[in-house]
Amino acid sequence: MSFLNYSTREINFKIVYYGPGLSGKTTNIKHIYEKIRSDNKGKLVSLATETERTLFFDFFPLDLGTIKGYKVKFHLYTVPGQIYYSSSRKLILKGVDGLVFVADSQRERFEANIESIEDMLENLKEYKIDFNTLPYVLQLNKRDLPNITPTDEMVAALGKKEEPMVEAIASLGDGVIDTLKAISKLVMIDVKKKLQ
Repeated sequence: MSFLNYSTREINFKIVYYGPGLSGKTTNIKHIYEKIRSDNKGKLVSLATETERTLFFDFFPLDLGTIKGYKVKFHLYTVPGQIYYSSSRKLILKGVDGLVFVADSQRERFEANIESIEDMLENLKEYKIDFNTLPYVLQLNKRDLPNITPTDEMVAALGKKEEPMVEAIASLGDGVIDTLKAISKLVMIDVKKKLQ
């Protein structure tokens, strides 16, 4: 649900990075933040526990040009991956315009990915957000680790609608910007369709 601010002539989009705990959501956001010019970004807000896990969200507006004379801003959020933060995950999804699912490629995290994606779909239903029309990208992260699930197996289990899929090593920055570009493009296509 993009937000149109007539006084500042801005269209604000909310992109949420979803996935199980420690899958690399925060690592994605931090890498993007480091790569964006300082005049194009706001403050990065990170709320974390003593163990460095994101509790609520990382956030910053990212300026991306204009649509019909309106400046475009993306607000990037992560959800806490831990199961016991279910209400926070659900709240952060409210008003989402684009979604990135960050899957952990480690074989021992396979079930956690499935559980997290099912949780995501259930939370979208509760907000009456149609997943089939929502811009969505699947990122397979941690592809550099030794004990990973093969790509085709992950896509078969986690792919939901022929969405773009990006293999990534977020800790090195590999695939991070490609993921952002993919979801940004889908969100922009979606809003342009709605503005016609």
